[in-house]
Amino acid sequence: MTAVVFYPIAWLGKTTMNGAENIRRSGGILLVMNHISHLDPPMDAVFVHRNGRVPRFLAKASLFRVPVFKRMISGAGSIPVYRESASAGDSLVAAREALDNGKLIVIYPEGTITKDPDGWPMRSRTGVARLAVHCLENDVPVITAARWGTRDILHSYTKKFRPFPRKKVTFDVSEPVDLSRFKGRELDNDLLREVTDFLMTRVREQLAGLRDEPAPDGFYSPARAKKKSAGTDG
Repeated sequence: MTAVVFYPIAWLGKTTMNGAENIRRSGGILLVMNHISHLDPPMDAVFVHRNGRVPRFLAKASLFRVPVFKRMISGAGSIPVYRESASAGDSLVAAREALDNGKLIVIYPEGTITKDPDGWPMRSRTGVARLAVHCLENDVPVITAARWGTRDILHSYTKKFRPFPRKKVTFDVSEPVDLSRFKGRELDNDLLREVTDFLMTRVREQLAGLRDEPAPDGFYSPARAKKKSAGTDG
């Protein structure tokens, strides 16, 4: 069912791929990506599937309460993320097990579509670092990828949907990330933030290459932007 729905959606974009050969055909992989549109999951799913793998997404638990969509993403092996609840850690446990069992996990560390007005990655959650450290300890490759073009089709904040003419959607996939500098360090908040920013800086650099423009310094923070706006209004 997921393939029947997602492949026609993916047709909305004229896809080009750089570095797709870095997605090996077997074994666990953690694929770290940016998030710019509601079209990203179906586009990314088809992109991964075309390269010989079945993607398992870490997805917001609320999506699993939508009747038809629940059956689709559950059947595809997606993992619900319960934020700020007693079950919050369950998703990471399930993701670690999937990685150890040779599955490919797709994660959007930002946790939602970026709120950066220009579409650059914003400050991300550190769950990706916990999974990356697990990968480091168990010789599971971590790969970063950027994707650009889906927002030109569906801008999820302005609600503009422009399917025609078909837009170019480009993917850039890295070689496995060298995380050896973090090996053996204590798993504390400083390490989690450092690993998270390290991975998302790579994603941001890849995105800058796709956009052919320089990336901004640092990551957009909705909380800081809100505070700054409130100070200006005052």
